[in-house]
Amino acid sequence: MDQASASRARPRPGLALLLAAATLVGPLIPAAVAVAPPGPGGRTASELADSDAADAKARAAAARRTGSAWLPYWDDVEAAYQDALQHASQLHTVSPFWYEATSAGVKGHDGAGRRRIINGLHRAGIKVVPTVTETLDADAMGDLTHDPQKRGEHVDALLRMVESRTYDGVDLDYEKMAVTGDKAARERVRTGYNALTSDLCARLHARGKECVVTVLARAWGTGEAYDYAHLGKVADRVRIMGYDLHWSGGESGPLSSKGWYEEFLRYATNTIPKHKIEVAFPGYGWDWVKGTVGGAGHVTWKEAEALRKQEGATYRFDAASGTPHFTYRQADEEHEVWYQDAQGVRAQMPLLKKYGVRGTGLWALGFEDPDSWAALRGE
Repeated sequence: MDQASASRARPRPGLALLLAAATLVGPLIPAAVAVAPPGPGGRTASELADSDAADAKARAAAARRTGSAWLPYWDDVEAAYQDALQHASQLHTVSPFWYEATSAGVKGHDGAGRRRIINGLHRAGIKVVPTVTETLDADAMGDLTHDPQKRGEHVDALLRMVESRTYDGVDLDYEKMAVTGDKAARERVRTGYNALTSDLCARLHARGKECVVTVLARAWGTGEAYDYAHLGKVADRVRIMGYDLHWSGGESGPLSSKGWYEEFLRYATNTIPKHKIEVAFPGYGWDWVKGTVGGAGHVTWKEAEALRKQEGATYRFDAASGTPHFTYRQADEEHEVWYQDAQGVRAQMPLLKKYGVRGTGLWALGFEDPDSWAALRGE
Protein backbone atom coordinates (compact mmCIF):
# COMPACT_ATOMS: atom_id res chain seq x y z
CA MET A 1 0.00 0.00 0.00
CA ASP A 2 2.93 2.41 -0.40
CA GLN A 3 1.51 5.31 -2.36
CA ALA A 4 4.74 6.79 -3.76
CA SER A 5 4.47 8.14 -7.28
CA ALA A 6 7.38 9.68 -9.15
CA SER A 7 6.73 13.04 -10.81
CA ARG A 8 6.36 12.80 -14.56
CA ALA A 9 9.38 14.16 -16.47
CA ARG A 10 8.74 16.76 -19.16
CA PRO A 11 11.00 16.83 -22.27
CA ARG A 12 13.27 19.84 -22.26
CA PRO A 13 12.91 22.36 -25.14
CA GLY A 14 15.35 21.64 -27.93
CA LEU A 15 16.15 18.05 -26.89
CA ALA A 16 14.96 16.61 -30.21
CA LEU A 17 17.14 19.13 -32.05
CA LEU A 18 20.23 18.14 -30.07
CA LEU A 19 19.60 14.46 -30.70
CA ALA A 20 19.24 15.09 -34.42
CA ALA A 21 22.50 17.04 -34.47
CA ALA A 22 24.30 14.25 -32.63
CA THR A 23 23.09 11.78 -35.23
CA LEU A 24 24.41 13.93 -38.09
CA VAL A 25 27.80 15.05 -36.78
CA GLY A 26 28.66 12.40 -34.21
CA PRO A 27 29.04 12.72 -30.40
CA LEU A 28 29.11 16.29 -29.14
CA ILE A 29 32.09 15.52 -26.82
CA PRO A 30 35.63 16.80 -27.54
CA ALA A 31 38.11 13.93 -27.98
CA ALA A 32 40.37 15.29 -25.26
CA VAL A 33 37.66 15.10 -22.60
CA ALA A 34 37.72 11.93 -20.49
CA VAL A 35 34.34 10.27 -20.14
CA ALA A 36 33.46 8.11 -17.15
CA PRO A 37 32.78 4.50 -18.10
CA PRO A 38 29.10 3.65 -18.20
CA GLY A 39 27.50 1.82 -15.31
CA PRO A 40 24.47 -0.48 -15.36
CA GLY A 41 22.08 0.42 -18.15
CA GLY A 42 24.72 2.55 -19.84
CA ARG A 43 24.61 5.25 -17.14
CA THR A 44 27.74 6.85 -15.68
CA ALA A 45 28.60 6.69 -12.00
CA SER A 46 27.51 10.31 -11.65
CA GLU A 47 24.16 9.57 -13.28
CA LEU A 48 23.67 6.52 -11.07
CA ALA A 49 24.39 8.61 -7.96
CA ASP A 50 21.88 11.22 -9.10
CA SER A 51 19.32 8.48 -9.75
CA ASP A 52 19.89 6.94 -6.31
CA ALA A 53 19.50 10.35 -4.69
CA ALA A 54 16.25 10.91 -6.59
CA ASP A 55 14.96 7.49 -5.54
CA ALA A 56 15.83 8.20 -1.91
CA LYS A 57 14.04 11.54 -2.13
CA ALA A 58 10.97 9.86 -3.63
CA ARG A 59 10.95 7.22 -0.88
CA ALA A 60 11.23 9.90 1.80
CA ALA A 61 8.34 11.82 0.21
CA ALA A 62 6.27 8.62 0.08
CA ALA A 63 6.92 7.93 3.77
CA ARG A 64 5.48 11.34 4.61
CA ARG A 65 2.25 10.50 2.79
CA THR A 66 0.44 8.72 5.59
CA GLY A 67 -3.11 9.79 4.83
CA SER A 68 -6.06 9.00 2.61
CA ALA A 69 -9.33 10.86 2.11
CA TRP A 70 -12.71 10.37 0.51
CA LEU A 71 -13.98 12.67 -2.20
CA PRO A 72 -17.79 13.11 -2.08
CA TYR A 73 -19.82 13.25 -5.29
CA TRP A 74 -22.86 15.18 -3.99
CA ASP A 75 -21.16 18.25 -2.53
CA ASP A 76 -18.80 20.76 -4.14
CA VAL A 77 -16.72 18.24 -6.08
CA GLU A 78 -14.34 20.84 -7.49
CA ALA A 79 -13.60 22.25 -4.03
CA ALA A 80 -12.97 18.73 -2.72
CA TYR A 81 -10.65 18.00 -5.64
CA GLN A 82 -8.69 21.22 -5.08
CA ASP A 83 -8.52 20.37 -1.36
CA ALA A 84 -6.83 17.07 -2.25
CA LEU A 85 -4.33 18.77 -4.57
CA GLN A 86 -3.51 21.37 -1.93
CA HIS A 87 -2.66 18.62 0.58
CA ALA A 88 -1.09 16.14 -1.83
CA SER A 89 2.10 15.94 0.25
CA GLN A 90 0.07 14.16 2.98
CA LEU A 91 -2.16 12.00 0.79
CA HIS A 92 -1.13 8.69 -0.70
CA THR A 93 -4.69 7.87 -1.78
CA VAL A 94 -7.97 9.59 -2.60
CA SER A 95 -11.15 7.53 -2.80
CA PRO A 96 -13.92 9.17 -4.83
CA PHE A 97 -17.26 8.07 -3.42
CA TRP A 98 -18.49 7.16 -6.89
CA TYR A 99 -19.98 3.66 -6.99
CA GLU A 100 -22.69 1.51 -5.45
CA ALA A 101 -23.14 -2.25 -5.54
CA THR A 102 -26.62 -3.67 -6.05
CA SER A 103 -27.99 -7.13 -6.70
CA ALA A 104 -27.62 -6.35 -10.42
CA GLY A 105 -23.98 -5.28 -10.31
CA VAL A 106 -22.09 -2.02 -9.77
CA LYS A 107 -23.46 1.35 -10.86
CA GLY A 108 -21.91 4.81 -10.83
CA HIS A 109 -23.31 7.90 -9.15
CA ASP A 110 -23.60 11.18 -11.04
CA GLY A 111 -20.16 12.28 -12.24
CA ALA A 112 -18.48 8.95 -11.54
CA GLY A 113 -15.25 8.28 -13.38
CA ARG A 114 -14.29 11.87 -14.19
CA ARG A 115 -11.01 11.50 -16.02
CA ARG A 116 -9.92 15.08 -15.32
CA ILE A 117 -10.03 14.37 -11.59
CA ILE A 118 -8.38 10.96 -11.91
CA ASN A 119 -5.58 12.32 -14.08
CA GLY A 120 -5.05 15.39 -11.90
CA LEU A 121 -4.74 13.28 -8.75
CA HIS A 122 -2.28 10.97 -10.50
CA ARG A 123 -0.18 13.94 -11.60
CA ALA A 124 -0.04 15.01 -7.95
CA GLY A 125 1.34 11.58 -6.99
CA ILE A 126 -1.94 10.44 -5.42
CA LYS A 127 -3.41 7.03 -6.13
CA VAL A 128 -7.10 6.87 -7.01
CA VAL A 129 -8.96 4.01 -5.32
CA PRO A 130 -12.71 4.56 -5.75
CA THR A 131 -15.12 3.56 -3.02
CA VAL A 132 -18.01 1.16 -3.60
CA THR A 133 -20.87 1.04 -1.10
CA GLU A 134 -23.57 -1.63 -1.04
CA THR A 135 -27.37 -1.45 -0.94
CA LEU A 136 -27.90 -5.04 0.23
CA ASP A 137 -28.83 -5.85 3.82
CA ALA A 138 -27.35 -8.65 5.93
CA ASP A 139 -29.67 -11.35 4.63
CA ALA A 140 -29.17 -10.44 0.97
CA MET A 141 -25.40 -10.11 1.32
CA GLY A 142 -25.26 -13.42 3.14
CA ASP A 143 -27.06 -15.09 0.24
CA LEU A 144 -24.84 -13.42 -2.37
CA THR A 145 -21.51 -14.12 -0.72
CA HIS A 146 -22.27 -17.75 0.09
CA ASP A 147 -23.32 -18.56 -3.48
CA PRO A 148 -20.11 -19.17 -5.49
CA GLN A 149 -21.71 -18.14 -8.79
CA LYS A 150 -23.27 -14.92 -7.46
CA ARG A 151 -20.10 -14.09 -5.54
CA GLY A 152 -18.01 -14.59 -8.68
CA GLU A 153 -20.34 -12.38 -10.71
CA HIS A 154 -20.09 -9.70 -8.03
CA VAL A 155 -16.29 -9.81 -8.09
CA ASP A 156 -16.36 -9.68 -11.91
CA ALA A 157 -18.50 -6.53 -11.76
CA LEU A 158 -16.10 -4.87 -9.33
CA LEU A 159 -13.13 -5.71 -11.53
CA ARG A 160 -14.86 -4.30 -14.61
CA MET A 161 -15.36 -1.06 -12.74
CA VAL A 162 -11.70 -0.93 -11.69
CA GLU A 163 -10.58 -1.57 -15.27
CA SER A 164 -12.97 1.03 -16.72
CA ARG A 165 -10.53 3.80 -15.79
CA THR A 166 -6.89 4.13 -14.71
CA TYR A 167 -7.86 3.26 -11.14
CA ASP A 168 -5.29 1.89 -8.71
CA GLY A 169 -7.67 -0.48 -6.95
CA VAL A 170 -10.97 -0.44 -5.09
CA ASP A 171 -12.21 0.41 -1.58
CA LEU A 172 -15.13 -1.70 -0.34
CA ASP A 173 -17.24 0.28 2.12
CA TYR A 174 -19.95 -2.29 2.81
CA GLU A 175 -21.79 -1.03 5.88
CA LYS A 176 -25.49 -1.86 5.49
CA MET A 177 -24.74 -5.57 5.83
CA ALA A 178 -23.04 -4.84 9.18
CA VAL A 179 -25.90 -2.92 10.81
CA THR A 180 -28.95 -4.90 9.65
CA GLY A 181 -30.32 -8.33 10.47
CA ASP A 182 -29.89 -10.32 13.66
CA LYS A 183 -26.72 -11.74 15.14
CA ALA A 184 -26.99 -14.95 13.10
CA ALA A 185 -27.39 -12.98 9.87
CA ARG A 186 -24.33 -10.87 10.63
CA GLU A 187 -22.31 -13.98 11.45
CA ARG A 188 -23.27 -15.38 8.06
CA VAL A 189 -22.22 -12.08 6.49
CA ARG A 190 -18.87 -12.28 8.27
CA THR A 191 -17.94 -15.65 6.77
CA GLY A 192 -19.37 -14.74 3.37
CA TYR A 193 -17.52 -11.42 3.31
CA ASN A 194 -14.32 -13.33 4.06
CA ALA A 195 -14.87 -15.41 0.92
CA LEU A 196 -15.71 -12.33 -1.14
CA THR A 197 -12.64 -10.36 -0.05
CA SER A 198 -10.36 -13.38 -0.52
CA ASP A 199 -11.50 -13.71 -4.13
CA LEU A 200 -11.50 -9.98 -4.89
CA CYS A 201 -8.14 -9.16 -3.29
CA ALA A 202 -6.40 -12.08 -5.01
CA ARG A 203 -7.68 -11.03 -8.42
CA LEU A 204 -6.85 -7.37 -7.82
CA HIS A 205 -3.30 -8.27 -6.74
CA ALA A 206 -2.87 -10.39 -9.87
CA ARG A 207 -3.57 -7.20 -11.83
CA GLY A 208 -1.23 -5.07 -9.75
CA LYS A 209 -4.17 -3.29 -8.10
CA GLU A 210 -4.87 -2.52 -4.45
CA CYS A 211 -7.56 -4.03 -2.27
CA VAL A 212 -8.84 -1.71 0.48
CA VAL A 213 -11.68 -2.33 2.94
CA THR A 214 -13.45 0.21 5.12
CA VAL A 215 -14.98 -1.12 8.33
CA LEU A 216 -16.91 -0.05 11.39
CA ALA A 217 -14.92 0.12 14.60
CA ARG A 218 -14.92 -3.12 16.60
CA ALA A 219 -15.81 -1.67 19.98
CA TRP A 220 -18.74 -1.52 22.35
CA GLY A 221 -20.72 -4.14 20.39
CA THR A 222 -20.30 -2.75 16.88
CA GLY A 223 -18.46 -4.01 13.82
CA GLU A 224 -18.93 -7.71 14.56
CA ALA A 225 -19.79 -8.44 10.94
CA TYR A 226 -16.14 -7.87 10.02
CA ASP A 227 -13.42 -10.46 10.61
CA TYR A 228 -10.52 -8.10 11.30
CA ALA A 229 -7.92 -10.87 11.35
CA HIS A 230 -8.94 -12.16 7.93
CA LEU A 231 -9.20 -8.70 6.38
CA GLY A 232 -5.80 -7.85 7.77
CA LYS A 233 -4.36 -10.80 5.85
CA VAL A 234 -5.98 -10.34 2.44
CA ALA A 235 -6.37 -6.56 2.14
CA ASP A 236 -3.64 -4.00 1.58
CA ARG A 237 -5.26 -1.52 3.93
CA VAL A 238 -8.06 -1.61 6.51
CA ARG A 239 -9.70 1.76 7.13
CA ILE A 240 -11.49 2.05 10.45
CA MET A 241 -14.24 4.66 10.62
CA GLY A 242 -13.34 6.62 13.74
CA TYR A 243 -16.69 8.41 13.81
CA ASP A 244 -20.44 8.01 14.38
CA LEU A 245 -20.11 6.74 17.93
CA HIS A 246 -23.24 8.91 18.17
CA TRP A 247 -25.03 9.20 14.85
CA SER A 248 -28.03 10.77 13.15
CA GLY A 249 -30.38 7.95 14.11
CA GLY A 250 -29.53 7.86 17.82
CA GLU A 251 -29.11 10.10 20.84
CA SER A 252 -27.02 13.24 20.79
CA GLY A 253 -23.38 13.04 21.81
CA PRO A 254 -19.82 13.11 20.51
CA LEU A 255 -19.02 11.47 17.17
CA SER A 256 -16.00 9.82 18.77
CA SER A 257 -14.27 9.65 22.12
CA LYS A 258 -10.85 8.89 23.55
CA GLY A 259 -12.13 5.83 25.38
CA TRP A 260 -13.75 4.49 22.22
CA TYR A 261 -10.55 5.05 20.23
CA GLU A 262 -8.60 3.27 22.95
CA GLU A 263 -10.82 0.20 22.75
CA PHE A 264 -11.02 -0.20 19.00
CA LEU A 265 -7.31 0.54 18.53
CA ARG A 266 -6.37 -2.08 21.09
CA TYR A 267 -8.48 -4.67 19.28
CA ALA A 268 -7.39 -3.65 15.80
CA THR A 269 -3.67 -3.64 16.52
CA ASN A 270 -3.94 -7.10 18.07
CA THR A 271 -5.54 -8.52 14.91
CA ILE A 272 -4.31 -6.45 11.92
CA PRO A 273 -0.71 -5.56 10.99
CA LYS A 274 -0.27 -1.99 12.18
CA HIS A 275 1.11 -0.73 8.89
CA LYS A 276 -2.18 -1.71 7.21
CA ILE A 277 -4.42 0.22 9.62
CA GLU A 278 -5.83 3.66 8.92
CA VAL A 279 -8.05 5.52 11.37
CA ALA A 280 -10.40 7.90 9.59
CA PHE A 281 -11.31 11.15 11.33
CA PRO A 282 -14.56 13.06 10.73
CA GLY A 283 -14.69 16.54 9.25
CA TYR A 284 -18.39 16.90 10.07
CA GLY A 285 -21.00 16.66 12.81
CA TRP A 286 -24.68 16.18 13.65
CA ASP A 287 -27.31 18.73 14.70
CA TRP A 288 -29.94 17.22 17.03
CA VAL A 289 -33.05 18.72 18.52
CA LYS A 290 -32.16 18.39 22.18
CA GLY A 291 -33.96 15.61 24.02
CA THR A 292 -34.99 13.71 20.87
CA VAL A 293 -33.62 10.50 19.40
CA GLY A 294 -32.83 10.36 15.70
CA GLY A 295 -33.49 12.87 12.99
CA ALA A 296 -30.21 14.74 13.36
CA GLY A 297 -29.10 16.93 10.47
CA HIS A 298 -25.67 16.56 8.89
CA VAL A 299 -23.30 19.54 9.10
CA THR A 300 -19.77 19.82 7.83
CA TRP A 301 -17.21 21.52 10.07
CA LYS A 302 -17.57 24.64 7.94
CA GLU A 303 -21.36 24.58 8.27
CA ALA A 304 -21.20 23.92 12.01
CA GLU A 305 -18.84 26.84 12.63
CA ALA A 306 -20.89 29.15 10.42
CA LEU A 307 -24.03 28.14 12.31
CA ARG A 308 -22.38 28.63 15.70
CA LYS A 309 -21.24 32.14 14.78
CA GLN A 310 -24.58 33.01 13.21
CA GLU A 311 -26.44 31.97 16.37
CA GLY A 312 -23.88 33.53 18.71
CA ALA A 313 -23.40 30.16 20.42
CA THR A 314 -20.48 29.52 22.76
CA TYR A 315 -17.81 27.08 21.56
CA ARG A 316 -17.36 24.31 24.11
CA PHE A 317 -14.79 21.53 24.07
CA ASP A 318 -15.46 18.23 25.81
CA ALA A 319 -12.04 17.13 27.05
CA ALA A 320 -13.26 13.63 27.96
CA SER A 321 -14.22 12.77 24.38
CA GLY A 322 -11.94 15.19 22.57
CA THR A 323 -14.74 16.86 20.56
CA PRO A 324 -16.33 20.31 20.33
CA HIS A 325 -20.03 21.07 20.70
CA PHE A 326 -22.50 23.94 21.17
CA THR A 327 -26.21 24.59 21.66
CA TYR A 328 -28.60 27.14 20.14
CA ARG A 329 -32.35 27.82 19.99
CA GLN A 330 -34.41 27.90 16.83
CA ALA A 331 -38.20 28.00 16.46
CA ASP A 332 -38.68 27.35 20.19
CA GLU A 333 -36.50 24.23 19.98
CA GLU A 334 -33.11 23.82 21.57
CA HIS A 335 -30.51 22.25 19.32
CA GLU A 336 -27.33 20.42 20.28
CA VAL A 337 -24.48 20.17 17.77
CA TRP A 338 -21.51 17.82 18.13
CA TYR A 339 -18.77 17.83 15.50
CA GLN A 340 -15.00 17.55 15.07
CA ASP A 341 -12.28 20.13 14.48
CA ALA A 342 -8.49 20.42 14.62
CA GLN A 343 -8.45 20.74 18.39
CA GLY A 344 -10.30 17.44 18.64
CA VAL A 345 -7.98 15.72 16.18
CA ARG A 346 -5.00 16.89 18.26
CA ALA A 347 -6.65 15.46 21.38
CA GLN A 348 -7.13 12.03 19.79
CA MET A 349 -3.99 11.63 17.65
CA PRO A 350 -1.82 10.59 20.65
CA LEU A 351 -3.90 7.42 20.90
CA LEU A 352 -2.85 6.41 17.39
CA LYS A 353 0.77 7.01 18.34
CA LYS A 354 0.33 4.98 21.52
CA TYR A 355 -0.74 1.94 19.47
CA GLY A 356 1.83 2.43 16.72
CA VAL A 357 -0.65 3.44 14.00
CA ARG A 358 0.59 6.01 11.45
CA GLY A 359 -2.17 5.76 8.86
CA THR A 360 -4.96 8.33 8.95
CA GLY A 361 -8.02 9.05 6.86
CA LEU A 362 -10.48 11.91 6.45
CA TRP A 363 -14.20 11.90 5.82
CA ALA A 364 -14.39 13.93 3.72
CA LEU A 365 -12.51 16.36 1.48
CA GLY A 366 -14.05 19.82 1.61
CA PHE A 367 -15.81 19.17 4.94
CA GLU A 368 -12.93 19.67 7.38
CA ASP A 369 -11.38 22.34 9.57
CA PRO A 370 -8.37 23.42 7.44
CA ASP A 371 -6.11 23.25 10.50
CA SER A 372 -6.92 19.53 10.77
CA TRP A 373 -4.21 18.83 8.19
CA ALA A 374 -1.53 20.14 10.54
CA ALA A 375 -3.13 18.17 13.38
CA LEU A 376 -2.98 14.99 11.31
CA ARG A 377 0.74 15.63 10.81
CA GLY A 378 1.12 15.76 14.58
CA GLU A 379 1.64 19.54 14.67
